[in-house]
Amino acid sequence: MIIGLFVIGVGMLFLLDNLGWLDLDLRIHIFPTILIAAGILKVLQTRTQSGVVVGGGLIAAGSLFMLKEMGYLGIDWRNLWPVFMIAAGVAVVIKSNINRNAPAANAPSLDKDADDTVINATAIMGGFKRRITTQDFKGGEITAIMGGCELDLRQSSINGDAVLNVYALFGGITVKVPIDWTVMLEGTPIMGGFEEKTVPPAAVGKRLIVRGYVIMGGLEVRN
Repeated sequence: MIIGLFVIGVGMLFLLDNLGWLDLDLRIHIFPTILIAAGILKVLQTRTQSGVVVGGGLIAAGSLFMLKEMGYLGIDWRNLWPVFMIAAGVAVVIKSNINRNAPAANAPSLDKDADDTVINATAIMGGFKRRITTQDFKGGEITAIMGGCELDLRQSSINGDAVLNVYALFGGITVKVPIDWTVMLEGTPIMGGFEEKTVPPAAVGKRLIVRGYVIMGGLEVRN
């Protein structure tokens, strides 16, 4: 519903511009609006604190772009990009401090397979590759912004269903699954694509449900 309303709104803006009732500037309106909408989708989709930070960052960046181009913000970009670096560093420090002060009961297990049951991966202007071998994979969340993520689950197993939330903005995500898994794609591509290259399994019982958004990017699931 949110995506549909957003597309309707953008179409109405273009229509009013073509009729001469608006003077639409792509640099001022469209690109910042895409960033803000992408941030809102991420915040609504995510179930992790890092996902909220990523979505909030997209919303803030789009708002700053729009305010600057409209003349309400007189800040030079040469002075603004170090602020983003400082904010990213502060976020890393805060996250590290939270993990360090977490109770012992919530500390990571020494069993690697136990830690791999739920994945939370984020790649921003970079790449992330990981192989998981747990026999009780439960899903998780993958985010790729101007970067790529590759998740290898071919040596893993599922007890029933697992839900993997994905979000790609100008990026790509590749998921490799075992041949006995059934893959269900419930995501929404926006000027992007979802592609499944799996062989249907002989027995049904292990299902990987992939949900999320791919915006000007791509998702591929194969075995």
